[in-house]
Amino acid sequence: MKNTLFTALISAILFSSCANNSAPDPFKVTKNHIGLLNDSTQVKELDAIFTNDSVVRYVAGDEFIGSINTIEIFEKGGKKLLNLSPKRTLDSTSVISSINIIDPRYNTDKNISILSTYKDISESYKISKVDNLINFIVVSVDEINSSFTIDKKELPASMRFDMGMTIDPIQIPGKAKIKYFMVHW
Repeated sequence: MKNTLFTALISAILFSSCANNSAPDPFKVTKNHIGLLNDSTQVKELDAIFTNDSVVRYVAGDEFIGSINTIEIFEKGGKKLLNLSPKRTLDSTSVISSINIIDPRYNTDKNISILSTYKDISESYKISKVDNLINFIVVSVDEINSSFTIDKKELPASMRFDMGMTIDPIQIPGKAKIKYFMVHW
């Protein structure tokens, strides 16, 4: 009887420990991770991370230009997933500094994705800052190192043309759609 109870207890412990070691969600966005990427991922590791996808590196042709080289990640079927920007150009040891999330399957723990609205963001996270640009506003959320770009066409007419206007988060319509979802490290 003791051996059966002991065996059952050991089996339960092993089963629960195996269940906790499951693979990370490849589409989960957190403060320091986007799927299998993290804030210390180097450019040279991308091919190993995205083995089932296509990694497209743009090389400007002139190494002395000094511009940021965007790295695009596509699924094998051709659907674009992410745009990655390294901190230093043409350096395989450089870490990724920002990620533009394209695919709607990428979402936060609070289910915010590229398909979310401003209302979804403001109800889920504390808005850190709103920047007023020429054609867009950028809503920053420090809690997840993210920014959400909203086209000014989503705003009331009185707010579209004055770049000097300070936009308070409560002035942004809840139904405003996200144009870009960026994570910055």
